[in-house]
Amino acid sequence: MTVERQSTVARCVVIAEAGVNHNGDIALAHRLVDVAADAGTDVVKFQTFRADAIATGSAPKAAYQNRTTGEGSQVEMLRRLELSEAAHRELKQHAEERGLLFASTAFETEGVDFLVGLGVPFLKVPSGEITNYPLLAHIASKQCPVILSTGMSTLTEVQRAVRWLGDGPRPSERLPALTVLHCVTAYPAPSDQLNLRCVQTLADDIGVPSGYSDHSLGIEMSIAAVALGASVIEKHFTLDRGLRGPDHAASLEPGELATMVAAIRGVAVALGDGVKVPAPCERENIAIARRAIVAARAIHAGEAFSRENLALKRPAMGVSAAQWQDVIGRCAPREFRPDELIEL
Repeated sequence: MTVERQSTVARCVVIAEAGVNHNGDIALAHRLVDVAADAGTDVVKFQTFRADAIATGSAPKAAYQNRTTGEGSQVEMLRRLELSEAAHRELKQHAEERGLLFASTAFETEGVDFLVGLGVPFLKVPSGEITNYPLLAHIASKQCPVILSTGMSTLTEVQRAVRWLGDGPRPSERLPALTVLHCVTAYPAPSDQLNLRCVQTLADDIGVPSGYSDHSLGIEMSIAAVALGASVIEKHFTLDRGLRGPDHAASLEPGELATMVAAIRGVAVALGDGVKVPAPCERENIAIARRAIVAARAIHAGEAFSRENLALKRPAMGVSAAQWQDVIGRCAPREFRPDELIEL
């Protein structure tokens, strides 16, 4: 199954992933909303979870989390990064006042219910939950757009998750029913392991729009993903990569986020609709750059046109060079001067 590529009027949805880069500080979270709005993104997204519901007390942290947050258990780290329901409401109001959509990733069914009640524009399945059947089934039951991240997954696992979601997801004015994001779950993800062609693979195999959740350093890979057809880009951002926390080091700073968004907008427009026809800006150059058939020397009326008495020269204002084979051997209807455009 092959999905249609986006046209010139399609807009790549840029999700500014604040995630847990607020460090549990609501004031910092509000500043992240402003950065996302100033950069021209479409969505600012956080994370919704209860630490004790998603990790045991003995669950270890990833190596990168130990480097960026120090020693301790995963659940201890997560407790410091929870956002209250009141904080969600504040941030949603702030985002909407700045012209942004507010979204969040829920890691448990209670969080899904809360976000649906809050009126988020889509539900996000994070990469780590792609094998969580109860969560995916619950998300599907809400009948709203779903964005599915596929980090750490095989194509078979992605296909299974899509089957679990079934026909539950529903489209909205802004989003299709289901979008599948290629992702490499490492912070940062090394460039030689990004396998960006999977953006196309997912679109072609699953038959839905695909996108890219980018954990690499810099902005180049998100831009490349858009050139490959990504309709959604999700990218972590922060106020300062030097801040203490699990995701800051692999996030964009404000100026980089704005630069990335501007580049994505330019690439998305440049992709076009894939129909090979002359662009409006080049039509006036057709006659100037192409050739027409002209008399190479004086030609008498009734004389046969030949390779000896004809030439091909600019401008293409008369009989096109493409008709050369049809013209050879025909008789001149009148006399022609050297360099005069021939007529049939």
